[in-house]
Amino acid sequence: MSPDSMASGSVRSAAEVNEQIRALWLRAGGSLSPQERAEYELLVVEWAAAIRGSVIEAA
Repeated sequence: MSPDSMASGSVRSAAEVNEQIRALWLRAGGSLSPQERAEYELLVVEWAAAIRGSVIEAA
């Protein structure tokens, strides 16, 4: 995942991002390359933002 794809304005749910994180780990076989690690870090940031957004909506 490139930073550009996150900047496109599309907002995914935490569940969608979590599924992508799981798929990444499955593809990697449990050991991430440097490129996969960078993708994972971006996904975690996106997931955290989605979680925060859902908490704010619930409030």
